[in-house]
Amino acid sequence: MTGPRSAVVVNPTKVTDLDRLHQTIEEGLATAGWPAPAWFETTKEDPGRGQAEAAVRDGAELVFACGGDGTVTAVVTALAGTDVALAVLPAGTGNLLAANLGLAGDAATGVQVALDGGRRRIDVGTVEERCFVVMAGMGFDAQMLEGTSETVKKAVGWPAYVVGALKHLRDRPMRVRIRLDDGAPMLRRPRSVIVGNVGRLQGGVRLLTEAEPDDGKFDVAILSPSSLGHWVSLGLGVILRRKRKPLMETYTAERIEIVSNQRQPRQLDGDLIDPGRTLKVGMRRRALLLCVPQPDSDPDLAYDASAAADEASEWAE
Repeated sequence: MTGPRSAVVVNPTKVTDLDRLHQTIEEGLATAGWPAPAWFETTKEDPGRGQAEAAVRDGAELVFACGGDGTVTAVVTALAGTDVALAVLPAGTGNLLAANLGLAGDAATGVQVALDGGRRRIDVGTVEERCFVVMAGMGFDAQMLEGTSETVKKAVGWPAYVVGALKHLRDRPMRVRIRLDDGAPMLRRPRSVIVGNVGRLQGGVRLLTEAEPDDGKFDVAILSPSSLGHWVSLGLGVILRRKRKPLMETYTAERIEIVSNQRQPRQLDGDLIDPGRTLKVGMRRRALLLCVPQPDSDPDLAYDASAAADEASEWAE
């Protein structure tokens, strides 16, 4: 077999039938003439970064990440800055990156995307020692994740996050200082600050309509609703994709620092990280090679032939 060497990093707690997953992936690769992949299982102590790094050391040219948002984020952290491609096989409830790729929850579709050969280099965000590719946030968005039951998520899927959101609609706003690049600090009292690389949330809702994953800039949304009516107005603006949304400021920046007067919940790509007073976001431009679908549907992250040609020219120079 002459295909590239690949590996699968899988979270076994997110997969109901591991034997079937093995069969689906290995048969799909074999049909295309690819060799069987190496297999690595995540653990409670290591959600995927160490396993992906081991796969790279073993010569993998492509790594499948099969699990939830935490698994994907860990693998992204390992692969950023390398020429090893990432293919996403959604298995968790949320899986923000899979949603932006337009992927359903079946492994066969993710395998086919990898086989079809669409590749795109995208920007990667950094927070402390971790990476993200969709969005980072402080405040309400992380509170929503924190308040969502794993049991309910497994039963009803992404709508479970609505329950988590309702628990915190009336919470007090944060007091934060926000600095974008080298600009002057901005004092705000928002409910949430979201730093986005691409703009699609759970359920296909696009919060950041202008976000591009490879433009070297993050889109920053400062959400400041203070009543139930404000939330309804903001929600309608998002759902209807209005360019200007009430109670939402948007900016673009390469570096973002958010400092609160007290510890706040924080998240990266839909996965909670430790609460903190600061969320400092940096950028690694076009650091991740991602397997993306051909543009025959409407994913936010599809193959872009012109962008690929421009990138090839940049690398040649």
